[in-house]
Amino acid sequence: MVRRPAPEAAVRAAVRTVRGDIAPEALGVCDAHDHLFLRSPRLPGQELSDPAAAAAELAAFRAAGGAAVVQWTPHGMGRGAAELPGLARESGVHIVAATGLHQAVHYAPELLAGVGADLAELFVAELTEGIGDTGVRAGMIKVAGGFHGLDAHARWTMTAAAEAHRATGAVIGVHLEGGTAAQDVIELLCGEQGVPPRRVILGHLNRFPDPGMLRRAAETGAFLAFDGPSRAHHATDWRLPEALRALADAGHGAQLLLGGDTTTAAARSVNGGPGMPHLLRRQRLWLAETLGPELVTRMLTVNPARAFAAVWPPESAGRRATGA
Repeated sequence: MVRRPAPEAAVRAAVRTVRGDIAPEALGVCDAHDHLFLRSPRLPGQELSDPAAAAAELAAFRAAGGAAVVQWTPHGMGRGAAELPGLARESGVHIVAATGLHQAVHYAPELLAGVGADLAELFVAELTEGIGDTGVRAGMIKVAGGFHGLDAHARWTMTAAAEAHRATGAVIGVHLEGGTAAQDVIELLCGEQGVPPRRVILGHLNRFPDPGMLRRAAETGAFLAFDGPSRAHHATDWRLPEALRALADAGHGAQLLLGGDTTTAAARSVNGGPGMPHLLRRQRLWLAETLGPELVTRMLTVNPARAFAAVWPPESAGRRATGA
């Protein structure tokens, strides 16, 4: 079983980046859900695997005013962990990496078979010791639901994520397939497993912008991620301003996060797509017309700083951000 840290040994909340822990207020303008590296059997020939292209995309994001990127690529999907500290140093952009596990369809069967019996131990090790032999620590847990439901794999990974959260304090980010099954996720993570809703991020809510569903999701207290402007097939993007306005007017402005979710090489700005810079070059201005610049700035700065900060176990909290 995963060991919980002693409450009296708690340290100040910090965001765990690939170069070390930083104060939440140092995170800056943050793309709260994106990918620099990613591979999946579901996306043959569309891998994000080129460090030079990742560096160029980060440089473009930095030039647009970006200061931090949270990479939601979990275990076994080509996270590029060894490359991330150098990319962060060279670009001047903070990078947060993820542990966790995606839907089973994103893995070869032999990879899943090799994960081992205690998935929570793997997650905790990657959060507190490092990913593989890189020494690069993850700063969040990423898991995934299914379309309007949770299968046995999702329940397994989410139960492990809850245990890893209890051991480390790390936030749990959830891929909602098509933006659905938010209530099922909350019932499992927060109801059955006791994870505080404020330590859960519901991702891809822009893909299913039903006002009633969004209101119910917000009322749980979870963070709500709207993270898809780099995805060309999402016809619901035009409804984003009204959805965010309604949530903010209902008192949920402090729970809203924005991200780009670039998952293919063709979607990168350096290859002619919108990529990471679009979030700041275009979408930020577009949203500000409806929401006002103050709320949009909060969604890009204060909210992600709160969402990704954790009180890490004392044995893993001593490493601060360095020039390494």
